[in-house]
Amino acid sequence: MPAALADGVVTRIPTSRKVVALTFDGGAGSQGAASILSTLRSQGVPASFFVTGEFATANPALVRQMAAVGPVGNHTWDHPHLTSLSDTAVRTELSRAESAVRAATGRTPRPFFRFPFGEYSTRTLALVHASGYGAVGWTTDSLGWKGTSGGQSVDSVVARVLAGRTPGQVVLMHVGANPDDGTTLDAAALPRVIAGYRAAGYGFTTLDALR
Repeated sequence: MPAALADGVVTRIPTSRKVVALTFDGGAGSQGAASILSTLRSQGVPASFFVTGEFATANPALVRQMAAVGPVGNHTWDHPHLTSLSDTAVRTELSRAESAVRAATGRTPRPFFRFPFGEYSTRTLALVHASGYGAVGWTTDSLGWKGTSGGQSVDSVVARVLAGRTPGQVVLMHVGANPDDGTTLDAAALPRVIAGYRAAGYGFTTLDALR
């Protein structure tokens, strides 16, 4: 495992360069994924992704497209609260998801893993490391997943993400829709987020910078 991933949960890329890593989680739904991928491709922006095994099994073509943009990491099989599971169940979550991502992309998701809900313990982190993964968190959560029903908007997503900009910032966004209101705020905000970073002199990297 790369040294940068060998300790705790990584929340930023260690660099003084003005680059940020956009990361997108795929679990429940894929409603914003096509728009996000189209924006990334048209803007020439690389990104990183974390998908569940269920997502990869349901959306193999989308996950293949993600892998063409940047690394696709492991986000467990079905997004459980890992700290409540046994050691054996945690390992199963990891291995089932790995098989699904490999089936969709032809590549291993190692060494990148993201904990569902960002929840972890010393025990679950050790299990993740023992399975060959490092854990990646985030510097800034866009909160786009909260949707308009949670008080968010495209404007709030753009403002929150750009306000957190710092060299090596890791941004958390999602490819699905809010289950209550159906909004895909992260997808809608992405063009303005990219433009805002570029206006501030920032470029984009992927989690491969941690290898």
